[in-house]
Amino acid sequence: MKLTLLAFLAIVCLSCNQKKDTSNYYQEQHRPQFHFSPEKGWMNDPNGLVYYEGEYHLFYQYYPDSTVWGPMHWGHAVSKDLTIWEHLPIALYPDSLGYIFSGSIVIDENNTAGFQTGKEKPLVAIFTIHDMVKEKAGRKDKESQGIAYSLDKGRSWTKYNKNPVLPNKGDTDFRDPKVFWHEPTKHWVMPLAVGQHLEIFTSSNLKDWTKTGEFGQKDGSHGGVWECPDIISLKTNEGIEKWILIQNIGRGAVNGGSGTQYFVGNFDGKTFINDNSPETKLWLDYGADNYAGVTWFNAPNNEKLFIGWMSNWDDYANKVPTSTWRSAMTVPRKLSLIQTKEGYRLAQMPVAQLEKLRLSKTEIPKQTIKNTTLIDDKSVLKELDLSFDLSTSSATELGFVLSNSKNEKVIFGYDKASKQIFIDRTNAGKADFSKLFAKKHFAPFANAKELTIKALIDNSSLEVFVNGGSVALTDLFFPNEDYTRLEVYSIGGNAELTSGSIYPLKSIWKK
Repeated sequence: MKLTLLAFLAIVCLSCNQKKDTSNYYQEQHRPQFHFSPEKGWMNDPNGLVYYEGEYHLFYQYYPDSTVWGPMHWGHAVSKDLTIWEHLPIALYPDSLGYIFSGSIVIDENNTAGFQTGKEKPLVAIFTIHDMVKEKAGRKDKESQGIAYSLDKGRSWTKYNKNPVLPNKGDTDFRDPKVFWHEPTKHWVMPLAVGQHLEIFTSSNLKDWTKTGEFGQKDGSHGGVWECPDIISLKTNEGIEKWILIQNIGRGAVNGGSGTQYFVGNFDGKTFINDNSPETKLWLDYGADNYAGVTWFNAPNNEKLFIGWMSNWDDYANKVPTSTWRSAMTVPRKLSLIQTKEGYRLAQMPVAQLEKLRLSKTEIPKQTIKNTTLIDDKSVLKELDLSFDLSTSSATELGFVLSNSKNEKVIFGYDKASKQIFIDRTNAGKADFSKLFAKKHFAPFANAKELTIKALIDNSSLEVFVNGGSVALTDLFFPNEDYTRLEVYSIGGNAELTSGSIYPLKSIWKK
C-alpha cells in the first residue's frame, strides 16, 4: 500500500499534535498535580465512593461541556492506591427524569435488589434525580431518589425502570442519599438531607423505603441548607465505638460559605442520637475549601476514608480562575476517633499511600527561629512536617510562609494570644473573582505544649493537619507565579523548632 505525500504529511502532523498534547497534559496554570481533578469541564461533589475488587471508585458531579455548573452527570475514575487515578467514561447521564445529583454506591452482596444475573456482585448506585421541568414550574417536589446497577465492576450502568424508588412528598430540598448496610438490624439505611435537617429511611431491598427517623431540627449549624450526609461508626484505640454523622452545610460554615460539620453519638439502625448539646458545633475542617465530603463504602480493614470537594460552593466555586477544568478533590484522608476533655472527636490524616509520591527527603535540624529562616526554595509540590515546642517558645506568633518573587504569599501560623491557628491568604495572588476569597481563616488551638504540622502543598492548595489531625484546614490559592519559597518564621520572640522535614512530591499526572 502506497501513501501519497499529502497523506504521509498528515500522519506525521497528527503524531506531532499527539506528542504535543501529551507533553502539556495537566500542565495548565494552577492545575493540581497530586489531587484529583477532571481532564476538562466542571466537577463538584464526590459521589458513589466504593471499594470493590481491588479498586477505589470515585464518581463525582460532572458537567463535561463547561467549566461552570450545568446539567449534572456522574464522572468516574478508579485507583488501586488512592493516589494514581485512571479516568473512565461518564457513568450516569441526565435523562427524561432529570439531572443526576449526588448519591452513593453499595455492593449488594446478598442480591437484595434482585439485579444479579451471574457471579458478579451488583454495584447499586442510589442518587438524587433533579427534575428541571418541575423546578422551572416552581414545584417543591423536584427532587427524588433513583437507583441504577452495574454488573461489570462499575464500567456500565443500567437505570432501574421504575425510578424513582423514593418519591418526594413536597420538600424543596430532598437529596444526597448516602446508603449503607446496618448489620445488627439487617437492612439498608439511607440518610437523606431534607432542608435543614436529616431524615433516615430503611429498606430490605434498595427499592422500597420507609422513614424511621429525623435528626437536626435544632442541632448544630443552620446557616444554610444541609447537604451530603454520611453516617459511619468508629472505634477509639481503647475499643470505644461511637457513631459519627457527617453533615455538609451549604452556607454559614465556621469560616464563611460552605463547610462540613459533624455530630458524635449513637445509631440504632433507625435514628441518630447526639451525645452533645444541640448548641455544640463541631467542624471537620476549618478552612474554606473542603465541602460535600463523604466516605468510601467497603474500604479495606473497615477504615473510614474520606474525600471532599476542594472548593466553596456558596462563595466562589463557579468563579475561580482556572481554564479547561474547574475544581479538584482534597487528598483522601483516614478518619479516626479520639477522646478529648470535651468528649469524643474526629481526627484525620492523609492516607499513607500518598507517601509513594515522596522524592528525596530533606531534614530540618532542631533550631531556634528568630524572625525568618529559609528552608526550601526549589520545589513547588511538597509535604512539610514541622514540630514546635510551645512551652519554650517565646514568640507571640510562629509558623511558615509560602511565597514567590512577586511577594505573593500564604501564611500558616499559630497566634499565642488568641489561642488560634490560621491560614492567611489575604495576599495570596489572584482574588478579584470574589470579594470573599482574600481572607484569614482561624481554628481554635488552646492549651497545647506542642504544635506538630503536616502540610500538603500543591500548585493551588494547602492542606494542614495539626497535632495528629485533631485540627485540619484546607484552603485554595491562585498565585500569579508558583510558590517555590518556603520559610519558617517567628514574631515577638523566638520559636523553638524541635524537628522538621520536607519531601518534594512527584506529579500523579505525568505521562
